Amino acid sequence: MSNFQLEDFAAGWIGGAASVIIGHPLDTVKTRLQAGIGYGNTLNCIRTVFRRESVFGFFKGMSFPLSSIAVYNSVVFGVFSNTERFLSQHHCREPEASPPRTLSDLLLASMVAGVVSVGLGTPVDLIKIRLQMQTQPFREAHLGLKPRNAAFGKQPAYQGPVHCIATIVRTEGLAGLYRGASAMLLRDIPGYCLYFIPYVFLNEWITPEASTGPSPCAVWLAGGMAGAISWGTATPMDVVKSRLQADGVYVNKYKGVLDCITQSYQKEGLKVSIT
Repeated sequence: MSNFQLEDFAAGWIGGAASVIIGHPLDTVKTRLQAGIGYGNTLNCIRTVFRRESVFGFFKGMSFPLSSIAVYNSVVFGVFSNTERFLSQHHCREPEASPPRTLSDLLLASMVAGVVSVGLGTPVDLIKIRLQMQTQPFREAHLGLKPRNAAFGKQPAYQGPVHCIATIVRTEGLAGLYRGASAMLLRDIPGYCLYFIPYVFLNEWITPEASTGPSPCAVWLAGGMAGAISWGTATPMDVVKSRLQADGVYVNKYKGVLDCITQSYQKEGLKVSIT
């Protein structure tokens, strides 16, 4: 009998759509702080975006991730759950018994989910970040460019998600859609390991043995704690990924992951890793 279960994909789809709707404004602020110039801190960034672009500025680039991240989350969570279930049952000698969860199975399933997430998520993140970043003031003294602002008085680089995709493919080829993939791979493989493994064990620890399954409160608590652990460790490489993907809207500044890390550290020091 097949161990493949569609409800894992359905749960991931619903969670992905909800996360985009609720989290996109803060994601816009995060991206501007990581790859933008002149925002200072979170509160100043929020005020600046609102003053220049109104409330709609926080939702720039949301249409594409809303239609794609739901599918992306669905696949990632479905791949993790079904891979972990397959590995657990492969080790279980009794077909009817509840297969035990081992750290090695969870680790391998998380790594598989991380690789899949890069394949699906890199173009999604790239388009989202390009649309979020094209309206912020751009200047780079070291490159001899004058300050300019694509949002005010000049035509933005991209007219929407479809135009953004077409422009990137035309100017950079299909490989351009995977700009920042190496940084995302370094972020997502350890990131998903540090999300799924704590989530599973925290869920089991919180849930009483007599219960048939975790309660919604247990799921929310375990998910929140696992998310904090995951993002706490993934943020430095997320900064690198955002800068590599924002790079190229007007000019190519970084040659790769190592060059981005080197330039960022030289200009901002260790504080760049917690931006």
